[in-house]
Amino acid sequence: MELVKTKLDGVYIVEPKVYGDNRGWFMETYSEKAFKDAGIDVTFVQDNHSYSAQKGVLRGLHFQLNPMSQAKLLRVLRGTLLDVVVDIRKGSPTYGQWISVELSADNKKEIFMPRGMAHGFVTLTDDVEVHYKVDNLYAPKLESGIIYNDPDLKVDWGTDKVILSAKDTVLPTFKECVADFRYGEDK
Repeated sequence: MELVKTKLDGVYIVEPKVYGDNRGWFMETYSEKAFKDAGIDVTFVQDNHSYSAQKGVLRGLHFQLNPMSQAKLLRVLRGTLLDVVVDIRKGSPTYGQWISVELSADNKKEIFMPRGMAHGFVTLTDDVEVHYKVDNLYAPKLESGIIYNDPDLKVDWGTDKVILSAKDTVLPTFKECVADFRYGEDK
């Protein structure tokens, strides 16, 4: 597996090696050794699985506040989505910047993000299943987020028609959000 650095410090695109033959294929989706070799020291404690029935479902931009912030390793099991990660660590050279990457069951790419990132995705096909690992437990009282169409971030979701949950329609802007992350303190 190859971990490819992005412009956001600590965020990697994970490209697994896929071994195929006439029976199908095999790949490693996570390797503690590969992550440690890349300087990532993470212990995953929970796996999550989500399903979005329709194209245009947008989930995000979400994060959990300290002390329950989460690093995530995300991959798509079925369908295609556009994944977006925003650096919300004060003091980071890329504070307020974002990246996007297309993840799909076909390309088998994954994305790893450390703590201190806001995260979201929009489905590009119907029937999208997502699996992700996190390094901290879900804490509903500490969940937070940023509105997907924030005027300062200007995230390009690739579509104007989105399907949102009620809670995602009332998230604060980037300027209004209370995020307690400091660059270098994301462990």
